[in-house]
Amino acid sequence: MRQRPLHPSTRGNLPSELSGFVGRGGELGELARLLESSRLVTVTGVGGVGKSRLVLAAARRVAEEAGRRPEGSAGGPQERYCDGVWLAELASVREPALLELTLAEALGLTDHTTRPPRTVLAEHLAGRRLLLVLDGFEQLVEETAALVRELLVRSPGLRVLAAGRRPLALDGEQAFPLAPPAPEEALALLCARAASADPGFAVTEADRPVLVELCARLDGIPLALELAAGRLRALSPAQLLARLEDRFALLTGGTRGALPRHRALRTAIGWSHELCTAPERLLWARLSVFAGQFDLDAAEYVCSGPDLPVDSVLDLVGELLAQSLLCRVETGTGVRYRMLETVRLYGAGWLESLGDAARLRRRHRDWYTGLATWCELDWFSPRQHEVAALVEAELANLRLALECCLEDPEEVHLGQYLAGTLWFYWAGCGRLTEGRHWLDRALENLPEAGYEGSRLKALWVLGYVAALQGDTLASMSALYECRDGAARTQNPVAAAYAEHRLGCLALISDDMARAGELLGSALERYREAGELNSNVLMCQVELAMALAFQGDLAGALSLCREVRDICVERGERWTKAYALYVLAYAALDAGGTGEARRLLAECVAINHAFRDLVGLVLAVELLALVTVAEGEPAEAAVLQGAAEPMWDGVGLRLFGSGYFNAPRLMCQERAGELLGAERYAACAGHGRALALDELVERALRGPERKPVPPLPRPRTAAGRAAGYPGSRKPAGSPEGEPAG
Repeated sequence: MRQRPLHPSTRGNLPSELSGFVGRGGELGELARLLESSRLVTVTGVGGVGKSRLVLAAARRVAEEAGRRPEGSAGGPQERYCDGVWLAELASVREPALLELTLAEALGLTDHTTRPPRTVLAEHLAGRRLLLVLDGFEQLVEETAALVRELLVRSPGLRVLAAGRRPLALDGEQAFPLAPPAPEEALALLCARAASADPGFAVTEADRPVLVELCARLDGIPLALELAAGRLRALSPAQLLARLEDRFALLTGGTRGALPRHRALRTAIGWSHELCTAPERLLWARLSVFAGQFDLDAAEYVCSGPDLPVDSVLDLVGELLAQSLLCRVETGTGVRYRMLETVRLYGAGWLESLGDAARLRRRHRDWYTGLATWCELDWFSPRQHEVAALVEAELANLRLALECCLEDPEEVHLGQYLAGTLWFYWAGCGRLTEGRHWLDRALENLPEAGYEGSRLKALWVLGYVAALQGDTLASMSALYECRDGAARTQNPVAAAYAEHRLGCLALISDDMARAGELLGSALERYREAGELNSNVLMCQVELAMALAFQGDLAGALSLCREVRDICVERGERWTKAYALYVLAYAALDAGGTGEARRLLAECVAINHAFRDLVGLVLAVELLALVTVAEGEPAEAAVLQGAAEPMWDGVGLRLFGSGYFNAPRLMCQERAGELLGAERYAACAGHGRALALDELVERALRGPERKPVPPLPRPRTAAGRAAGYPGSRKPAGSPEGEPAG
């Protein structure tokens, strides 16, 4: 993967600080010193001691210093972390194969190819200088250590700041054991959090010694102090201390000696557990089945029952929030909640002791299977963008639901159904690699009799995803199996999808006659089955492409205008972007450069919003040809250069197709003639250095207009571009997937 400097506005992904960071000045200074001398620093300590908060505070300080870089300066944090500070939260990752994907996601990487995610990560980081923050790796310590070792070896500009309960045990690692804060800082933290929970809280002279003793009894552990602070709304400091001392006496046989820190934390959590009402304890235990964040609807469905009425869940969530056992998170999809990992693990242990864990996991699986089903339906609606955001927010829980399905041989069909139902997310939102992982796993075993439909759906989705990755052999294998299975089980819908995707493979193989035949037949099958959704419309767009490449622009226009009208009526935007691409292709061929630019600008904006790299790079390539036709060869060369790194993330450039490649070759020839080889190369090099956000902003803005006479309009339709590369049917055996 070619290196692309990160855009200044996107040099990191650190979350905003929700509550003030109290104390720890000495520890922050020591961390800064260690990061000066070591490329791997791991903050270790007991759960709840404040590791995550400390490394985030240190990371924010680094990011602030890097952002204050004066022009022309060199050295120091500004230079060492010029590519940003990036956080990867690993606590909810259980599957080792998802570790690399989680890091790639944290770094904002989109890769459609079949390359291992570890390779993509290493290539991306190889020429960059940044700080990678890893939080919560305990459940995958061996896998995390192996990955970090490889990345540090291959990326000399990378530094890693990690937080976990144990070191990674790598050569050169600087372990930083984190102790609880000093007594003064512990008291300040307790009072600050109590004031946040109750604005009327104030420390009196009589209360101060009690609060100091309370901090000492909790060994100053920040999580324990935050839990205690939540109780100061309802209890006086003296009442709180009395209850806590009773709890300590119970655990230690009446002795009042200093407790080990891990016992102090467990005592604090257990004591908070005992202070909860029975319904609050039950909800706490049941909420532990969620991974990462969740919303109220999910909590009400998964956790309610005869012993916990659904209309009581909201009030109970409020009580757990007040006691700092839950955290409220404002997101783009609304209010969500999360549980600190130490608190969640305590609840999970309680749930296991109740013998109810397996049932709750199944309810969790059922909720998220239903959520995916509704999201698939809503994808073909005005709520398409909200659906993408919702699935993104729920990814950790969807992964957990997939695991639940696939770990039970009798429920493999549910895993196949769920992995297939998420096709719109895998293909439309830049998640091909993860989609391929789950689809391959789901299809390893045959489902029980009567569930063939779930397997057929997973097969055509696998064929689709593999084609988008450029893995033609895997795509054909899955699609032929789907086609044969559909014929055997008389499943007309699965037969239509298999034929549709086989038509796509013909399209990118430059076999336009066969592509037209298969795609046209698939459309007929869809109509007979009463199927209408984004896939069906995409089939129509791909048929239009086949017609356009053969010179039938009138037929292509008719098909894509119909698609555009349906998309506008239904509020569908993802497929609309591909229809706009074909309409822009036809507009350019007719000399309408202004109309083509307008259509492609909308296309670029939509594809970028959905993280659809395939659609985005196709639009940028065609926009470059529009730009040279407008008399701006230098800007056209910049756009062509910017497209090159994107193809590295998609796979084989322009799918290896001569038809898709014709606009690029035309643009390259025309811009090269006007600029000369040296200037063209310089402009293309500038484009290759653009960040993705910067490129999109530039494409939407358009070139600055200069009084340059326009060039004669290019003729883009294959077979009509006499004198230009790509004007005749090219040979070759391409791989990949068309726009769709």
